[in-house]
Amino acid sequence: MGGGRRGGAPGVRWWATAAGAVLRRPALWPTAARQALRLARPGWWRRPPFLPLPDPDYVRFRLQTAYGSTGTPAGDDLVAYLSWCREFNR
Repeated sequence: MGGGRRGGAPGVRWWATAAGAVLRRPALWPTAARQALRLARPGWWRRPPFLPLPDPDYVRFRLQTAYGSTGTPAGDDLVAYLSWCREFNR
C-alpha cells in the first residue's frame, strides 16, 4: 500500500495511512511524539502551520537514500521505524 509520489516525498494519502497505522498502536504514541520533536525544524512553533514537521528536503533525502529515486515507502514502514526507535531507546 504505497500512496507516495514517484521521486519525492510521500503524498498526503501515504501520510494519512501511516498516521492511521500509528493511531491503532497506542504503545507507539510516545515514540511518535518524541521522534516528531527530534526531527522538527528548529523554531517550528514560530511559523505556520505551527506543527513539528521535519524539513521537506530532509524527508526527501532520507526517502531517496532508503527507497531510491523512484521508490515509495510501504504503508507500515512508519510503524516499523517507530518500533525500531522504541527498542533502540530502551
